[in-house]
Order: sequence, then C-alpha cells, then structure tokens
Amino acid sequence: MPIQAAIFDCDGTLLDSMPMWTDSCVGLLRRYGVTDAKRVFYEHESLDMFAKCQWYHQNLGIGQSSEALYQELWATVEAAYGSVVRPYAGCERFLRELRRADVPCVIVSSTPPELVRAALRMHALDTYFNDVIFAGDVGRGKEYPDCYLHAAKLLGTAREHTWVFEDAPFGVRSAVRAGFPTVAILNDHDGRDPEFLERWATLVARSYDELSMDKLKGLHAHVLTALVVAGSPEPSSPALVARLARECDYVVAADKGAEVLRAAGVVPDAFCGDEDSVDKETRAWAHRTANRTDRHPTEKDDTDLGLAIALARTRAEETGCALRLNVTCAAGGRPDHALGVWGVLARNADAAPLMVEDGFEARVLSTVGVDSWRLECAAGKTVSVLALSDPAYVTERGMRWELENERLRLLDDRGVSNYVTADDALVRCNDGVIVVFAMDE
Repeated sequence: MPIQAAIFDCDGTLLDSMPMWTDSCVGLLRRYGVTDAKRVFYEHESLDMFAKCQWYHQNLGIGQSSEALYQELWATVEAAYGSVVRPYAGCERFLRELRRADVPCVIVSSTPPELVRAALRMHALDTYFNDVIFAGDVGRGKEYPDCYLHAAKLLGTAREHTWVFEDAPFGVRSAVRAGFPTVAILNDHDGRDPEFLERWATLVARSYDELSMDKLKGLHAHVLTALVVAGSPEPSSPALVARLARECDYVVAADKGAEVLRAAGVVPDAFCGDEDSVDKETRAWAHRTANRTDRHPTEKDDTDLGLAIALARTRAEETGCALRLNVTCAAGGRPDHALGVWGVLARNADAAPLMVEDGFEARVLSTVGVDSWRLECAAGKTVSVLALSDPAYVTERGMRWELENERLRLLDDRGVSNYVTADDALVRCNDGVIVVFAMDE
C-alpha cells in the first residue's frame, strides 16, 4: 500500500520509554503501599495518563485526589524523559525519509500533548510532526480506533494509505481492525507478545533499520485470520471451537467440520469439500447459512482440508489481506491422514498455521511465515519439535534441554519430549520449516 501519511505512537514506538513508564507508575503505586503494583499497571496500561491516575485514586484510594496523583506522576515522567529516555536508533533517519517524500506525520498518544511535545523537543524530533493528538481528548482509549480515525481525518488521507506505527498490542489490533496498515515496533525488553503482533500487524519491525519507504510498498494493509474446522473423527469440543471462531475473521467448514460448528452455535462463512462425511441435515444447514459454498467431487487430488485452506487464501486475496491460519478438528483418526495434515500445513507455512485441539497446541514455524513462538507462563508443559523440511535449524531456550541453531532432519525424533522450565521459553526456526507441539505434562 502506498504510504501517503503516517500516525505514530510516541512511548515505546519513537522513544524507548516503556521501562521508564513502568518504573514511574509502579513506583508511584508502591509509594502508596500498593503491593501488586506491576499487575495493576499492566491491567490499566491502555488508559491515558489522567484516566490511570483517576482509576488509581478512585479504586485504590491512594493520593489526596486524582489531580494530585496526576501532578505527581507528571513531574516524575517529565524529569525522566530528559534523563533516562532515548529515541530508538534509526528512528530519526526514517522520519527524515518520510519528510523527503512529503509524507505528513502526526502523533497519537495516551500521554498528554504537553509532555509529548516536551519529550520530542528534548530529543530534536518535534519538527517532524504536524500535530500531537491526545487519545483522551478524542473519547476512548487505544483499545478503540477513535483516535486513529480522528488523526486520519485531520491528515485528510484514506485509511488504506495512512500507516500506523505502534508498539502496544491493543493499539495495533484496533488500528488494523479499522483498516489501517500497521507497523508494530518490537524490542527485546518491553515484554510485548511477538506472536500477537505477528498475527495482527502488517509488518513487525525489531529496529528502524528494517524500515524504509521501499519496504512498505506493496505490503498488505491487513491480516485475515482464518479458522478452518476440519472433519477429524476426534473433534474438538464445541466450547473450544466457539472460542477459536470468536478470535478469527473468517471461518471455513471443511466437510464434516460443519457438524462441530453447528454444535458450537457458529455459522461458517464458507463451507467446502466433497460432502461425503457430513450428515444430511447439517449439509443442508451449511448450504443455507454459509455465505459461500464450494462443492468438489469425491474423486479429487486434494483433501478437504487442503481445499478449505485454498478457500481461505482466496478470501484473503479478495480482501487484500495477508493470511494467518488457525486449524482445529484436524488431529486424530487414521495415521496416514494425520501425517498428510502436517504436509498440507507445511506447504502453507507462510500463513503461520496454528493447530489448536483440546489437548494441545501446535504451531508451524518457518523463515517464510512466523519464525518464533514465545511460550509465556508455560512452565511444566511438554514441548516437542519436529522438522517438516530437510534440514531445519532450531533454537530452544527456557527448556530442560536447550538447543542453539541445532540441525534437525526431516521428522527427526531428537526434538521430542522436552520440558519448559522458564516462564519466557522460546522456540525459533532459524531455517527451514518445523512444527512445535505444546502439551500439558
């Protein structure tokens, strides 16, 4: 998508200031005796600065007033902007490139404009922005798209040509849902969820050295997350299927998968397959309720799962989106079918397939899709890694047995039955294609 205007968040996006914000807010709470200060901070991170202080005062009973608490936090943050905060390396170079291309830029922040402007002046970044918009002045916080829509209106550009640069997962998600192409700025110390950002953002950049006008050209403006419900004889529970459907943009029933969706109370967007395993009543229901049906002959080259994934790809292409693929009801049954499933998913590695069943989750990692899976708060889980290409190179950290760029051959059993020992365990595919299984012990 050609970039005609840009909306930037400030803290955590232009300035490496999130550790400062965490320390300032947590320090404020602890000074007033709040024992679980970090939890309180993270649970209310999406609130603007005054709304935070208002919530702290009204719900925790701290400070003489919301205003007094706000002024106390303001003074701490203002001093820290000049003493401990620095811009991200390369960000000014990228802003200069945008200015040379006559791309107007504005700031949308949950921090009051006076503080943002002061911080930008301290680091000589203020001249790159036409305006600073305070999310609190627009109405709702960044969990909603109001502030981005307001900024685009001021810029006078269409959403599909107005790029949003954010670090906060809730901001990325709301911007994408509103139709903005979005760049997620990710570093190694703010604790952001890379898996979430990879799923939602148009592009995830781990440094500004990865960004340029040329790189942004032609990127998809949105990610379509599709759920394919297959026809395994060991189906997932209706509750799980209903949850997965709520988290996705597009639901495809592959033949007998329509029965599970019907039991879960979920109407598929599309129904496809040869219809040889779905019961007659459900088949009629799917044809009646789905927006799209795609029937195939019984004698065909592709499995129903492969056809359903192809249909999801078609939908992503029709809407100008990159595809992210979730699959359920695909494990179990005949062993040749089960092995064939992983072959299909390996061929679609660019869509970062995630299989979710009642007993486990499994993600396909690759250098063409999503390359890493951070297993947060998963201590005690069993993790198995199998190569779906020959060879594949794997790194595992936070495990009983750790690997560093280890070579695995196709379906090599060396990566089977490892155990998570840390709350921030990581599996990375350095080259090739792998599948990572995460199961309760």
